[in-house]
Amino acid sequence: MTRRDALVVTLVALFARLGVVAWAAGSFPPKADGEYYHLLATRLASGQGYTWLWPDGVVTAAAHYPVGYPAVIGAAYALFGAKPVVAMLVNALLGTAGAWALHDLLLRATSRKLALAGGLVFALHPALLPYTAALMTEGVTASLLVIASAFAERAHGAEQRRPAIAWLVACGLVMGVATLVRPQSLVLAPVLGWLASRSTPRAAMTGAVVATALALAVCAPWTARNCRRMEKCALVSVNGGWNLAIGTQTTGGGWQEIAVPDVCKEVFAEAGKDDCFGREARKAIVADPLAWLARAPAKLRVTLDYFGAAPWYLHVSNPERFPYRAKLALGVLETLVSRLLLVGALVTVRSLKGPRRLLREAVTGFGLLACFLAAGSMGYLACALGLLLLGPRELLRLPRLVPITAAVLVATAVLHAVFFGAGRYGLVVVPFVTALAFCRESRRRSAD
Repeated sequence: MTRRDALVVTLVALFARLGVVAWAAGSFPPKADGEYYHLLATRLASGQGYTWLWPDGVVTAAAHYPVGYPAVIGAAYALFGAKPVVAMLVNALLGTAGAWALHDLLLRATSRKLALAGGLVFALHPALLPYTAALMTEGVTASLLVIASAFAERAHGAEQRRPAIAWLVACGLVMGVATLVRPQSLVLAPVLGWLASRSTPRAAMTGAVVATALALAVCAPWTARNCRRMEKCALVSVNGGWNLAIGTQTTGGGWQEIAVPDVCKEVFAEAGKDDCFGREARKAIVADPLAWLARAPAKLRVTLDYFGAAPWYLHVSNPERFPYRAKLALGVLETLVSRLLLVGALVTVRSLKGPRRLLREAVTGFGLLACFLAAGSMGYLACALGLLLLGPRELLRLPRLVPITAAVLVATAVLHAVFFGAGRYGLVVVPFVTALAFCRESRRRSAD
């Protein structure tokens, strides 16, 4: 029966995404970062490497954008042609794999019926399903994180040593791919490796080290390439300095055109400019840390109040085919569904037995109130805090979905409080909050 359910979720996710691709094909050209991903993937597919062609004809090695997504769709371009519809199909397949993984993760946390319901809701989630048409990385990252989490749960639940090791290895390798797509994902590799263990703290530490080492090993060839071709060694990309600088300058919490520091105006090399931006950003933070910290609430609101990635992208890409009214309608639907699922997740957290119950009820009660107000970010933060109030020992007795959700929420909040926010960056929390909303039997303990 569970295999049939998994097949149902997989087919619904696949055909829904193929429907989006059929609707969008030829009508929605790459926009925003998607333009760069498409161009870089095209150059990779044609054998020109991860390089950039400048207007004056000069070709230079590139590493500003993470290589993972252009490499994946570039491989597909090499086989089927460099057309955006090919990238959309890749998105559809990865999104389908993510839906299968979420159902698999839920099966080990709740009842069969609720796992099926959660898998179907995620398969059709209006924040992620229409985003299949976007040549962007956030939906792909969300799927990869769910897949890695499902592998970690399988490793944790394996009765024998060999399957446990195999699933742990698979988890680490997927996290390596996720890191190449979105470097921030690396912070979750040790968490998933730790949670993959089912025995002693020493074994958990070993799992964390193994998963992290495998993720780094996947990135190592690209890191070596950066050391050789760029002006500095970089794990994946050379945009951390840019992003930190934006985080020190942003007035609304989100991306804005960077005001180039005077000392960086004559630095033109890609890695060198990133270094310069990062150095000046750190100076600004040290000079006025309170001003930098004061920007954090706005960054979190921009990231978690409203995702809006799909309606924004579709409207920017083709305002005639997807006019403002359609953007508004999809945005309202997405927000309504996301808030309802956040309510479900908070109810789950509120119902969990464990320490500090009164405090957790107060926190989740505040979060439930926030769900019906504009500040939805407070609901997500309340969900994370409510889980953390359980304490490490209690969290580790629960199905792995629960502590993984806490880790994803905390990592997303911290990273974007440090750098800057955007609704599309918050999409990585969507699968985990959706799954948590269906854990009505999450008081069932994993085997320890």
